[in-house]
Amino acid sequence: MTRTATIKTEVNGNHVLFTPETPVLNQIAGAPKAFYTFFWEMGDGSYSKEKTPKHVYKKKGEYEVRLWATNNYDTGKPPTSRPKKIAVNSVSSTSDEMASMDTDFDLIRNREPVPLQEIVSVMRYKNTKDYTTKGKLYLFYNEHKFKADNFMLKEVRTYYNEKEIPATTFAYTGKTHLDNTLLASNDASILNLKAVAQDSTEKTNLPLTLTEAKAFYKDWSVLEFDNMEPNEERNVFFSLETTPEMIRDTSAIISVRGVYVPDSNYDNHEVKDMEMEIVTSHDPNKMSTNGTLMNYRFVRFKTLKYKIKFQNNGEGPARTIRLETDIPEMLDKSTLKVTDMYPKCDICPKYEVEYSCLDTTFTDTQAIFTFKNIYLPGSEQKNIKEYDSTKGFVKYNIKFAKDFHKKSTKSRTAIIFDKNEPIITNYSTTRFMPGLSVGVKAGYNSFSDLKNSENYFIGATLSPYKSYRWYWQVELMNNFHNYENSVPIVSERIVDGPQGFRFTQRRTTSSSFENIDWDIPVLLRYNVNNYIGLGAGIQGTVTVSNKTTNDVLVEDLEGIQQPGADPLPVIRTTNETDSSSDSFNNLRNSVILDATLGFARIGPSVGARYVYDLEDVFNYWQFYAIWKF
Repeated sequence: MTRTATIKTEVNGNHVLFTPETPVLNQIAGAPKAFYTFFWEMGDGSYSKEKTPKHVYKKKGEYEVRLWATNNYDTGKPPTSRPKKIAVNSVSSTSDEMASMDTDFDLIRNREPVPLQEIVSVMRYKNTKDYTTKGKLYLFYNEHKFKADNFMLKEVRTYYNEKEIPATTFAYTGKTHLDNTLLASNDASILNLKAVAQDSTEKTNLPLTLTEAKAFYKDWSVLEFDNMEPNEERNVFFSLETTPEMIRDTSAIISVRGVYVPDSNYDNHEVKDMEMEIVTSHDPNKMSTNGTLMNYRFVRFKTLKYKIKFQNNGEGPARTIRLETDIPEMLDKSTLKVTDMYPKCDICPKYEVEYSCLDTTFTDTQAIFTFKNIYLPGSEQKNIKEYDSTKGFVKYNIKFAKDFHKKSTKSRTAIIFDKNEPIITNYSTTRFMPGLSVGVKAGYNSFSDLKNSENYFIGATLSPYKSYRWYWQVELMNNFHNYENSVPIVSERIVDGPQGFRFTQRRTTSSSFENIDWDIPVLLRYNVNNYIGLGAGIQGTVTVSNKTTNDVLVEDLEGIQQPGADPLPVIRTTNETDSSSDSFNNLRNSVILDATLGFARIGPSVGARYVYDLEDVFNYWQFYAIWKF
């Protein structure tokens, strides 16, 4: 049955207390205690993440309040909730709310995406100018690197007269501050001709930013705003419905991108990427990576990004948090670099200190991140209203080792709060796309049972690119085969000559063949190491073109051969020749065994193959050279 959460309200003038009524949680066995997190949209452009928020409305009117309750460590789906309208008929007092944004642009969400569940993304923006402005907001979503769309934009809710404009309209002024001019070079890098330092988020080349975003994302939404007062803060709410086809790799990282143009008179703008982890259930302790599906041809110098998230669900603060993280052998631990963390602190020096810091140590198979001397409150701790303050994370980059193979990896983290039992995260997996490797193959077939056999071939192969161990391979080879029949065909008959003279006629037929054959082998192969490969499979062969030439020696013998008598003398000899041709005939099947020596995964190698004809026509050896690209 569908679970629902209802909104209860206590209205006192323009002061409203909101209380959620939620269904009973179904605890996941072995997980920390299940709990709800909440996200409220107040209907006036503000929001709250508290369980029971108190809100003061500044104007009279009717407001539509929305609630999203997220069930953590629960086996079911999040409960649904209907919007509720409330009426504010009087304004007795307004709160002196202080500005809450530390930056002028931000993206937040109510929860991580789950297939077939709605998430809310909030675009927060602030006017830091000392004059009233008008500008634009862009939201980009659905990355090109995923075949299917991850999101469908269900609704955009605005509260400050923001107006949607056609998504194809990419307007920018073409104006920049003269002292901070940026140009794009022909290799897409940014040249700062006046060597003015550029902020990591504030950019000035708006056309380049929008072009890069269009190249990375399939879809976008564009809004215009105006009459924004100095220091004013606003929020826009985007309801994104996750699609059934969205990527279901629970260690994958997906993203949306926001662009904020605070003043349409200039191209100065802010860019914010919001990364999200795909989940099947809502678990705040999670490990994810951007290497869920990679192209092996281009990853040699790729840097993998990992993120470990955790939440203190205890009744008190955590002072030490230890993250024991698996590092796959294909990655180089010496290249690991911590790029961000929360709680924010310094990296620990090599000696003991008393201030808060993050220490990183290594074992043969793990990296161990230890937060020392910190304070991370627990979600069950008294007077904790903001659940986000109980969460933390570590982001790190790491590169591939010098010699790594094309194989999937699995990593997970044991999270230890102080001296409590470890909490084990999901597996974060990396894998490679199969890719395709085209090979060129040429060689010689040796038929020991055929007379004067000459068989050369050239062809192509198709297989996954640089497979680690097991893989399939399909080939197409064009054979040029000339040979003769091993034993001439001899026949004799009695011929009635003139005047009743009878004699013996002997016909000896020698045949030669010129064939063009197509071989189509399908193999299952195994790379023993970088240099030796083995394979076995089946092969179908069809004769595309066949020309048969028969040379007939006709001998007339004197008389009739009697048993035991001497051979008859030849009285006359003549030669006859005839030829015939045919095409697409002689279909036959074979079993093949194969071995190669050289560069087994990519590059040149030589090989030998034994072909066993299932119809017992002729078996043969094949010797060849191959180069895979």
